Amino acid sequence: MDKIGIFFGTDTGRTRLIAKQIAKKLGDTAAAPVNIGRTTLADFLAYDHLIVGSPTLGDGMLPGESCGLSQPSWEEFVPQLAAADLTGKTIAIFGLGDQKKYTHEFVDAIGILHDAFVARGARVVGRWPTAGYDFAASQAVDGDEFLGLALDQHHQPVLTEERIDAWLAQIKTEFLR
Repeated sequence: MDKIGIFFGTDTGRTRLIAKQIAKKLGDTAAAPVNIGRTTLADFLAYDHLIVGSPTLGDGMLPGESCGLSQPSWEEFVPQLAAADLTGKTIAIFGLGDQKKYTHEFVDAIGILHDAFVARGARVVGRWPTAGYDFAASQAVDGDEFLGLALDQHHQPVLTEERIDAWLAQIKTEFLR
């Protein structure tokens, strides 16, 4: 298997730390994590297998300049995908959110990114059960699963490593299909 590209958007640095933790756990099979605001579409498209991460900001928004970030992020990158063909790409998504403070938009970024990738032909893998979370609504939910790994570093940080390990074991097999 070729190296897995890891791309993330962040506002506080938490998503970057999770991306680095994922890369460390994957070892030589992963490229160094890259901030999506500091890359090109060509660099993103160079990978057949990608892990992408994003926090959800405010009322269910992707991070970006309109949210007060000082640099571009997913909000600015996603429109660049409009002309891209993601057929043959396999993408796994992780998202960070606060299920108590933002209970009606918990990890919405997972759903936003999922829809953008699927609309351009990508195969998105790595669904995660909603059991064990306490939120009211999310664009990232399909039935009883999130469309990617949901992490709450505010209220459930002790569960993060265990969740990452289980999710990585799952997506490794999905990347091999």
